Amino acid sequence: MKRREFITFVGAAAAWPVVARAQQPTMPLIGVLMNRVENDPEGQARLAAFLQGLQASGWDVSRNVRVETRWGADDVGLEHKYAAELIALSPDILLAAGTLGVSAVQGFSRTLPTVFAAVTDPVGAGFVDSLSRPGGSLTGFMIYEYSLGGKWLELLKQIAPDVTRVAIVRDPLNPAGVAMFGAIQASAQSFGVQVNPIGTQSTEEVERGIAAFARSPNGGLIVTPSASASVQRNLIVTLAARHKLPAVYPFRYIVTIGGLLSYGPDLVDQFRLAAGYVDRILKGATPADLPVQAPTKYELVINLKTAKALGLEVPTSLLARADEVIE
Repeated sequence: MKRREFITFVGAAAAWPVVARAQQPTMPLIGVLMNRVENDPEGQARLAAFLQGLQASGWDVSRNVRVETRWGADDVGLEHKYAAELIALSPDILLAAGTLGVSAVQGFSRTLPTVFAAVTDPVGAGFVDSLSRPGGSLTGFMIYEYSLGGKWLELLKQIAPDVTRVAIVRDPLNPAGVAMFGAIQASAQSFGVQVNPIGTQSTEEVERGIAAFARSPNGGLIVTPSASASVQRNLIVTLAARHKLPAVYPFRYIVTIGGLLSYGPDLVDQFRLAAGYVDRILKGATPADLPVQAPTKYELVINLKTAKALGLEVPTSLLARADEVIE
């Protein structure tokens, strides 16, 4: 081989790896905006369920997919900051947890495919046109339907039959909180109770509202889902115990920290299901054609230690129906 031909051959051979690398398909990037602080056990459980769901669909983080996660902590400022950070990375798709997270994403992009989880009222919030035909770049999984408010009242009366007054702890600035209060109010007469709202905009508002409500006898609480109630969940549980108020909560994780009773969807499982939607969209489906799903499974959790501290005897029939009893 002549010297010039040899140099040309060696140069071409050296370039092969570069060319090969350039032709490698780029791994898709999934942005994840969680609505918890990073060290929150519930948030970590939800993220783990999402990653497990991806793996079950054939996506292996670092091998054929990349995942960037940010933790918005149910804080408006952080949710917007991290939504902007994730969108700047040009992800192929986003997973957004909670209403605040989805709102933050929508503030920066209305075309990026996004799957949401743990959203209260996606139609009322304007995220989708309808549950069956979302119509845009978003779809996902909602927390509950408003008829669940009557079930919470029923459970409160079963575990504390003497309750005739019920304070509804809700976010007055959240349209879903207003709608849920209305739904519970509509069912109140059939259970023989009067309902009063307590806002959650600040620690002072929660403390003042619950303390004032507890001055009269035969009271109980129903805590509806909202970002502000989630942030203040420890305070609400503490105040319910201090004022001897039986309370019903929407999620299991609040009962594990001392709440009396919860009835609501398994949100950890919802994030596992969300991975299925992410998989389908990465493989060519469009969010507009994937219906928003309401929960199909609700779990009843009772804390017997809290019941005893409140002087309540939990009916055997209610214990038999419980999915979990914390002793």
